Amino acid sequence: MIKIIMISISVFAIGLIMTMSGRGGGNFYVPLLVIAGLGMHQAATMGQFILMIAAITGMFVFNKKKMVDWKLALVIDPPTDIMAFVGGYFSNYISGATLKIVLSGFLVLAGIFMLIKVKERPIHTEKQFGYWHRKFGEEEYVVNLWYTIPITALAGLVAGSVGISGGSFKIPLMVLLCGVPMHIAVGTSTAMVAATAIMGFLGHTMRGHFEPQFAIPLAIAAILAGIFGGKLAIKTNPKYLKRIFAITTFLAAIVMIINVLSM
Repeated sequence: MIKIIMISISVFAIGLIMTMSGRGGGNFYVPLLVIAGLGMHQAATMGQFILMIAAITGMFVFNKKKMVDWKLALVIDPPTDIMAFVGGYFSNYISGATLKIVLSGFLVLAGIFMLIKVKERPIHTEKQFGYWHRKFGEEEYVVNLWYTIPITALAGLVAGSVGISGGSFKIPLMVLLCGVPMHIAVGTSTAMVAATAIMGFLGHTMRGHFEPQFAIPLAIAAILAGIFGGKLAIKTNPKYLKRIFAITTFLAAIVMIINVLSM
């Protein structure tokens, strides 16, 4: 019981910060659950469960403030969701140690992406096939589908396999390649994280990796994190938290590498 309470408190703290930045936080939840004693497959499943609950909650908060570009999400997210389901379902054929190594590498890449200086600027491109000129409210930007679709699909495959959301890639992708303003990228990413987590969670659950005894306390922690994190995000510019997230992401990668070496 004490262990579950401590995990729930940690989930709330992580979820609060991750929701503020539009990221899922699976790259923190999974190492936390592994350290708590869950096997990699079970940790990945519970990580997706937490992501799903927190992201859905945060999504409602962001949508109320018109920070979710639903058309953008509906265009670029389906490949992520499909591949997240595939990754979650077929993860059963991959050893826990291999998944940990994959997750560690993914965390390092995520940390590097978070260190990239992101500038909120429109991408000026002539109208041509594969470039979607999008207007959302008072904002205008161009979505480069040639880069966006393959990258989101790959992120979904890896995310579904190891129990993370891929949000660490989606925000830099939207802002760097598509010129999406940061506040819209955060809200839209949260909606996409929710969809990806649902598909990854279903894929893992169909393989019997779900641990129901953890569900209720972690769900409560995730809901509270989604509500408060979403409200704080509206008042805080997520750009100022990027360096902190990068450092903690690298730390999560180190923890997973040490865990692999100690097996």
